Amino acid sequence: MFKKITNGCVRVISRWLPDPFLFAVILSIIVYIAAMIATGMGPLKILDSWANAKGFWGLLSFSMQMACVLVFGSAMASSRPVKAALRKVAGLAKNNFQAIFVTAFISTICCWLNWGFGLIAGALLAKEVVRRVPSVDYPLLIASAYSGFVVWHAGLSGSIPLALNSGYTIFAGEANEMTFNAPTSMTLFHPMNIIMVLVILFVMPFVLYAMHPHKDKVITVDPSLLKDEEEIKHERKTPADKMEQSRILWIILCVAGFVYIIYNFIRNGQAGKDVAASLDLNTVNFIFLFLGILFHGSLRSYIDAVEQAVKGAAGIILQFPFYAGIMGMMTVANAEGTSLASVISNFFVSISNPVTFPLLTFLSAGIVNFFVPSGGGQWAVQGPIVMPAAATMGIEPGRAAMAIAWGDQWTNMVQPFWALPALGVAKLSARDIMGYLVIILVFTGLVACLGFLAWGLFF
Repeated sequence: MFKKITNGCVRVISRWLPDPFLFAVILSIIVYIAAMIATGMGPLKILDSWANAKGFWGLLSFSMQMACVLVFGSAMASSRPVKAALRKVAGLAKNNFQAIFVTAFISTICCWLNWGFGLIAGALLAKEVVRRVPSVDYPLLIASAYSGFVVWHAGLSGSIPLALNSGYTIFAGEANEMTFNAPTSMTLFHPMNIIMVLVILFVMPFVLYAMHPHKDKVITVDPSLLKDEEEIKHERKTPADKMEQSRILWIILCVAGFVYIIYNFIRNGQAGKDVAASLDLNTVNFIFLFLGILFHGSLRSYIDAVEQAVKGAAGIILQFPFYAGIMGMMTVANAEGTSLASVISNFFVSISNPVTFPLLTFLSAGIVNFFVPSGGGQWAVQGPIVMPAAATMGIEPGRAAMAIAWGDQWTNMVQPFWALPALGVAKLSARDIMGYLVIILVFTGLVACLGFLAWGLFF
């Protein structure tokens, strides 16, 4: 029965889910119409919120960061030391079950530690695992690698709990402001958050393997995707050739990069920031960049690796502006301060009580995240609504904030926005993996719903 349900999801998604770019276009049209209805603003006003600098072009910096995650991560992974490490971990997998388990388990841990690292590490590990176990279903293996992303906001790089740890203030006029604080012991390291993460970590690989197709339905990997790029041999005839392959320039650059990385961690530690708060996306990319340069052994070799890796960033460059436009339409407010996102959030708040509030907040956050796939954007939209309402009901701020965080990460499973880097590494399309991820969406949603009910009743 379970495989029939899974096969049905895969067939429906494969048949009906368009290319992620067309998916973004369709979402844009839906949100455009819904925003006019919810806010009462005219078509030109909503169109302006889609296309202006805060809309369509509002994620240019973030888009470049995500492109760098893919490019620098892939370039680093193509170096000999990283390939050797990935192969050693992949060597733990000897059969189809172990292939799925190792990939999902390791990617979940990596995403909990840091979402930027985990997003690319899981896909790279999957490509090494499938070399060892070519009989495994390749789309399911990549879905297993991406599924670990479902715990990122409950982990050490979760932007919402880290923001609450340092104090979150809501301004509602000059004479009215509210400040919320919750240490990580009440958010990331709260027993219920840890329990939910552990349930997903240990149970999700079994759920994934239960979806593995029968032998006659398995889609094996295209061997051409696993071929290593031939190492380019460069001559050293001209002064330019010698400079490109100079060990002196390579050493100077590596020393400068790693001295700054160490200095930055020391400085943040003296300022009271923990390691998790120090590992923002820029820092992760900086580390990826210089580890890649170090591991490749020469600047020329690293340039070649980056040129190969850039080919996978096309989806990010094309699609992220459209999602920025969707966020612009979701958050644009009329004269009364009403936006489409606030209408959704306020509806769920209005039907809540102290027991169901975190559960319904989680569900509303999942809906909003589908259209605003950004942790920071999610917090900006829902924080000012949820946190005061939670205080009024006597609900501790940590539980309310984590409900938003879990909702934000939950629907990433069926949102192609975040899957693009992994798909770029795997050379697959969204429709190849989304059928499996629908089942993971249901599983993790059930874990979160039960978890937040238990959080309110027993803690």
